Amino acid sequence: MTFTLQPIRVATGFDEEGMLVLDEEERLLAVLVRLSDENEVAPGRWYLEAGFGRLDGVSHPAFSNLDMAQDWISQRVARG
Repeated sequence: MTFTLQPIRVATGFDEEGMLVLDEEERLLAVLVRLSDENEVAPGRWYLEAGFGRLDGVSHPAFSNLDMAQDWISQRVARG
């Protein structure tokens, strides 16, 4: 599955570097936010701020890079 990543600033109050994840039909699947290097839990990781459809739920994982995030998203979407 191919995704389009679109950089965006997210008004979280501290971690603003974000990425919209769109599917092949340009539907929004997820909003990822890069956690700051000062974050105590997962510094520098990409956090699933919001997921839609099959990505919606209580689990909000953090990924070491965008490739890992895309792999996780692809697996969840493919389960459909």
